[in-house]
Amino acid sequence: MKIIRWGVLGPGSIARKFCEGLADLEATELVAVGSRSAESANAFADEFNVATRHDSYEKLVNDPNVDVIYIATPHSFHAEHSKLCLNAGKAVLCEKPFTINASQAQEVIAIAREKQLFLMEAVWSLFLPHMIKIRKLIAEDAIGELRMLQADFGFRTGINPESRLFDPKLGGGALLDVGIYPIVLALDLLGKPTDIKSFANLGATGVDEEASILMKHAQGQQSLLSTAITLDTPHEAQLLGTKGRIHIHGSWWQPSSFTLYQDGKTAQHIEVDEVESLANGYNYEALEVNRCLREGLTESAIMPLDQTLKLMQTLDAIRAQWGLQYPMES
Repeated sequence: MKIIRWGVLGPGSIARKFCEGLADLEATELVAVGSRSAESANAFADEFNVATRHDSYEKLVNDPNVDVIYIATPHSFHAEHSKLCLNAGKAVLCEKPFTINASQAQEVIAIAREKQLFLMEAVWSLFLPHMIKIRKLIAEDAIGELRMLQADFGFRTGINPESRLFDPKLGGGALLDVGIYPIVLALDLLGKPTDIKSFANLGATGVDEEASILMKHAQGQQSLLSTAITLDTPHEAQLLGTKGRIHIHGSWWQPSSFTLYQDGKTAQHIEVDEVESLANGYNYEALEVNRCLREGLTESAIMPLDQTLKLMQTLDAIRAQWGLQYPMES
């Protein structure tokens, strides 16, 4: 099996979780780390026993020993850093949100397609075993026609204008950070919305601190979603069909279990994480990237680039209803 050699651009907390998952995969090596400072690169590389440490992103993307780069910088830098990697001929897994807006996403996607390089948005929740199983059950008509979806993702943190979560210049706010999870779930199962009604509370720094979103989809299906960075929400999801429903237990967007309710049948509690040795769930999106690279694919069928563009267009439409524009967009 071909060994896939990974590099990390932007060593931080999310990159740490990703690399913990990466360590569980066969024929997979973390070979290089790139940061804006040697100190940061060395500290991260020491933690994960990585031999090559680069004190600039430019050096990382030009490292001939790297096959694919995981981008884990703040939201507002995703487009810039994806372009940097792609223009250096590197495959890319970019942390969500893919970019700040759909216009940036189109630019990045165009480069990847022109250069025929692999590119994917790292929405790890879509690759988890319970989500694969749920898609299969829905396709098999286990709950009839899926007509309504309810999902949330909110957490409470102290208001800090210096934090990236509250900084508009870094694409702060609940929507792009955690609201993206219930939205991408709705798009994955119901398709791009045809109508959106949403409300948000914009805080002192101008970013969305709490929001509720109602979306109508092509066949009249509805999704009811909520997100926050100042409130703890249940972290559960309900998929409501004409013959039953699926309750995904908290936290639904990470490795989880679910209960299948079918009309006239006893409820089934289903555990689906078949490989207990796989650590934290981030391994599954990396596994998909590895598979695609070994097969010579430039996109994943689970999170194709057209789906990423639809997601960014949906996020843009929601923010437009709130009048929320980031400084780099003006």
